[in-house]
Amino acid sequence: MEKFSKLKELIAGVEADADKFYNSGNGAAGTRVRKAMQDLKGLAQEIRTEITEKKNTK
Repeated sequence: MEKFSKLKELIAGVEADADKFYNSGNGAAGTRVRKAMQDLKGLAQEIRTEITEKKNTK
């Protein structure tokens, strides 16, 4: 559950940059959003692996 909380925090943290990119055209904010999305992808994969392992041990 700890990783899921980190995932939610990461999404909340990137929201302002996403707004700046999409509504103001701020290119630097877009770069930060892309990096955060890559981090989200990795974290999501870790969560998927953890869930699969837990499910298979039952």
